Amino acid sequence: MILALIWGTSFILIKKGLVVFSSDELGALRISIACLSLLPWAFRHLRQAEPRHWKFLFGSGLLGNLFPAFLFAYAETHLASGLAGVLNSLTALFTLLIGAFFFSQRITWMRMLGILIGIAGTAVLIFSGSGRADFNNTFYGLYIVLATICYGGSVNIIKHRLQGMKPFAMSSLALLTVGPVAFVYLFTTNAADKLQHTPGAWEALLYIAILAVFSTAVGLVLFNKLIHISTTLFASSTTYLIPIVALMWGVLDGETIQLWHYIGMVIILAGVFIVNRAK
Repeated sequence: MILALIWGTSFILIKKGLVVFSSDELGALRISIACLSLLPWAFRHLRQAEPRHWKFLFGSGLLGNLFPAFLFAYAETHLASGLAGVLNSLTALFTLLIGAFFFSQRITWMRMLGILIGIAGTAVLIFSGSGRADFNNTFYGLYIVLATICYGGSVNIIKHRLQGMKPFAMSSLALLTVGPVAFVYLFTTNAADKLQHTPGAWEALLYIAILAVFSTAVGLVLFNKLIHISTTLFASSTTYLIPIVALMWGVLDGETIQLWHYIGMVIILAGVFIVNRAK
């Protein structure tokens, strides 16, 4: 429930940050701030990581944090935040698929049916247009689909390759591997100049800081804990509630959600439900 509230709110925070900053600036700021917020724990747990762990920590950092931070921000430059939250539901489906293909997880015909239903719902959602009048390219939703594929890979790496590491250690060290990349990239952007000269920049930065600390840093620790005490599918089933929270914030912010969007959301969630319940 806590994760659903934290992550469901992240999409509206991205939207608020994009008022001033570009998508790549927002992505770099988000990862840099998240890395800094967990830096004390990263230094404290450095010795817990064995040499064999580092490549998986880096992989988890890339797939679970760095790439999605940029992909979601770029998608939301043309996609309503509520719909971005709905598309995030595909994480559960890709968690199962990647687990089956790369980690020898068993996949049944019922779960495959759920995956196909989820993909069908995604098609309905993407090709039915957006809730914003200025949206001219429905394919921006595919960037979120790519982000959920990354999430599915990260979840499986955490469960199958980093089992045994404490959540704080895993989260802080994964961010430590990609934080410097985002920090260096940040200096190639105009973010600092916007903070000095653009009205509303500090307010937008506040939204991004909340996004980074809670949705990325705190959310990552909680999610890693959830993966360790449950299954990858149960952990990714937080996507049941995330769309509801995201749509709620979107509607409160004036976004228009059309009938086809609700239909697509119901189809996606039906697919996720079948995947999680199927034996």
